[in-house]
Amino acid sequence: MSEQILLQGKLLGVDEFLASRADVSGDAPEPGADLVAGRSQWLALLGEVLPRALLAELGLARVLLGSSGGGQFLVVLPEDKRAAAEQFLTTAARHASSLSNGHIQLLWSITENLGDWSVVRKRLTEQLHAWRSTPLQHDGAQAFVPFLLPKAEHGRSAADRYFCDELGIKMREASSVGWSPDAPAAVSLGAGKHTWALSSNLSLDGITLARHAALSDDGTHAAPIATLASRAQGRPLWGVLRGDVDHLAVRLRRLQTIEDHVRLSVLYKQFFAGELEVLCSMPEFWRKVTILYSGGDDFALYGAWDALIQFASELQRLFHRFTEENLQDYPGPEAKTISMALALAPSPDHALGPVYREAGRNLQLAKAADKDCIFLLDRVLEWKQLASAVELKDTVTKMLEEFQSSRQFLAQLRGFYQKEFSAGGTADSDAMLRRLGRFHRRFHRALGGAKDRELQKLRAHLVNEIVGRKAAAGKPVKLRPAGLVALEWARLATEV
Repeated sequence: MSEQILLQGKLLGVDEFLASRADVSGDAPEPGADLVAGRSQWLALLGEVLPRALLAELGLARVLLGSSGGGQFLVVLPEDKRAAAEQFLTTAARHASSLSNGHIQLLWSITENLGDWSVVRKRLTEQLHAWRSTPLQHDGAQAFVPFLLPKAEHGRSAADRYFCDELGIKMREASSVGWSPDAPAAVSLGAGKHTWALSSNLSLDGITLARHAALSDDGTHAAPIATLASRAQGRPLWGVLRGDVDHLAVRLRRLQTIEDHVRLSVLYKQFFAGELEVLCSMPEFWRKVTILYSGGDDFALYGAWDALIQFASELQRLFHRFTEENLQDYPGPEAKTISMALALAPSPDHALGPVYREAGRNLQLAKAADKDCIFLLDRVLEWKQLASAVELKDTVTKMLEEFQSSRQFLAQLRGFYQKEFSAGGTADSDAMLRRLGRFHRRFHRALGGAKDRELQKLRAHLVNEIVGRKAAAGKPVKLRPAGLVALEWARLATEV
């Protein structure tokens, strides 16, 4: 028998918990920004604190922690510590379920450190899958214990007050976190039997955590979402941006050694934690964007809608450079691309929870359509198409503002898309060209002939970019999705 065992832990139910109501009653309010932020901080820290607390309680060295964060962890243990480790995780799992109203499950798998890593990893994964398929086999007695909600005070449960007041508000400024055995799934600020320093940079002894928050106008606390909406250009709206690496699990399955697994996991975690903090400190983002969480291969932000679009484009550029530098020796496209999705709130005072859920659904649509793309303003675009949308948006905005063009111009262009949708996604080229001819003549008369030649050139360029320069008579025309995104983007940017 091996003298060493590997223990892999995983948190399930994260998305459902973050967007769930304040309690399980039907008339409970949707979760606000402080509650969602507090839950996000708790989940981000739980995957970091639990394995460190486990090693500390068992009297083992920190070096036995392989990887942590992003809702999962991997540790190396002596064989004789197996029973104690399982007892520790069982107690923590019950407390985590209680704090989350049953949403969060802590699962783990244990196997001997024998054979190739690919074989060991397969055994760990199969155990986790078996647990998810037969949950009563592992903790069946608890399934028949009556479920009791934590006592509520002033309309909020004790757990929600912990997430809002302790984590959602104070965690942004905390320098360290602690853990105590009497609350094995709770994370306290700076106090506990075991404590660890917090840092946005890679730390061997501390915990890496991205937690930037755009400050209020007086600089004393995190800005409310309505304030972030007011800082947007044009229409005062805010949104949620979520991103996820494409097929990282496939990449990890192909690794041949546990050293490569740990190295790659740490690389991705450090990229998101570090780059998110750096980007949020830039002048164009630091007052407009707040981090919800940074995981091992994903992230979530909320803030002014225009800043989030620019943030997504810049982060994708950095991620592309990161993979070129660090994954050049790995064949295949897996884990070398990233997909993102943006969801906009219908009003400045809307609750954060539903918008977070919508961003998750949009991200699933983007990843189902293709990899390396973004769901933006109701359309899925490849990243190279986003660059075209930016150029088109700037052209439309210039026409509307600098040349004081009529807003009927936008309505006319959107009408081309409505015709295409009614035709099942394509439009007859001859009919499209006739409508374009009427469009040019109408606005030529409205603008007074040739005195605005630059505007005429811009409008011709815009139409060519939306329809395509190679459109031929007699053949179906498929309008470019970047065109509609650009039109909607320009509309939001010029509305007050």
